[in-house]
Amino acid sequence: MPVVGAVAKDEIEVTVLLPCLNEAETLEVCVTKARRALDELGVVGEVLVSDNGSTDGSQAIATKAGARVTYAPIRGYGGALLNGIAQARGKYIVMADADDSYDLSNLEPFIRELRAGRDVVMGNRFRGGIAKGAMPPLHRYLGNPVLSWLGRRLFGLKKVGDFHCGIRGFNRDRIRELGLCMPGMEFASELVVRAALSGYDIVEVPTTLKPDGRSRPPHLRTWRDGWRHLRFLLVFAPRKTLIWPGAIMLVLGLIGTAILSLGPVRVAGVGFDINTLVYTCLAMLVGTQLLMFGAFALIYGHNEGITSERQSDRWIRLVRLETCTAAGVLLVLIGLAGTILSFSAWGARGFGAQNLAEALRVVLPSSTCIGVGVTVIFAGLFSSLLSLRRVNTPPPDAAEQSDSEYAATTSA
Repeated sequence: MPVVGAVAKDEIEVTVLLPCLNEAETLEVCVTKARRALDELGVVGEVLVSDNGSTDGSQAIATKAGARVTYAPIRGYGGALLNGIAQARGKYIVMADADDSYDLSNLEPFIRELRAGRDVVMGNRFRGGIAKGAMPPLHRYLGNPVLSWLGRRLFGLKKVGDFHCGIRGFNRDRIRELGLCMPGMEFASELVVRAALSGYDIVEVPTTLKPDGRSRPPHLRTWRDGWRHLRFLLVFAPRKTLIWPGAIMLVLGLIGTAILSLGPVRVAGVGFDINTLVYTCLAMLVGTQLLMFGAFALIYGHNEGITSERQSDRWIRLVRLETCTAAGVLLVLIGLAGTILSFSAWGARGFGAQNLAEALRVVLPSSTCIGVGVTVIFAGLFSSLLSLRRVNTPPPDAAEQSDSEYAATTSA
């Protein structure tokens, strides 16, 4: 099938990017397939090998096969790809592993979708076909499906069914704008997550996977890299991993504390009393902390360009130092007042065990108010630190130009 929408012959349209670390066994065939595919499609392109310090002669093999080689100083899968994206000359980039497991002879679906204006084109191995022995059962039936499901749930990526497919295409300039930075295997997650959070147009196309052609084990480490992907997904979704759970815990703790402060309760024959009150108070404190950590994550994400301004500005206003200090001091005062009143009443009634139980119904919520209040005050202090802006100093030439313009204006 021909690729529509030709471009001028004097510019490179597509860069096929291959990260490499000691891939002498398979690199030549990968470069050859990619170059042949570009030629057959009539695409002006290049094959770029981003080498991560190979010691098996991969650089010379790539050059002889017709690829351009660049050295990636940052070690790791992501480090090699980040270097390749920075060095790529093509308007579009199609990245794939250099182990001959992906079908580099069929680049047409990726290029077609990129020319249609898509920002990111993901391959889907489950739709295209996975050859026997190409993917370990643990990855095929547990790791990839679970991480893909989690990515769809956390980031609304309904169109992505194969979250960690190693072959994908993207608009070079649009991806550079994201400021990607993960040096390891979690780069694969970072790219699609950051693109989704920025509202990029993401689509999938079928692709195939076959057993790689190497005699050595792959660089991927199942449990280590799986955990790094999972950790990245959880950290980049503070609303669903911190704020929502924290809000639910705080509300349930508040309701339970309010009810049990009035006296014991029986539900379906089960009694709830002072022991339960301890845990409802704990839920209030933990829920508040989760909410604060979620707010910190959103503010940090905003400062780093990860989350949108509209999403984070609301939390910046809510957890600013003045607001948190006022709310925290009020909670501390309420807690101190409740503590004083409860101990006064306990002393007036006598320091017996029965009276102690009644006093605890007020002491526990009061102490929780003090704890929450102090937490909120210091949360406001920390959020203000996160919200500080650094004033960029203009370059010397710009400052000199401004001074000269000012002098000309005043003299006139």
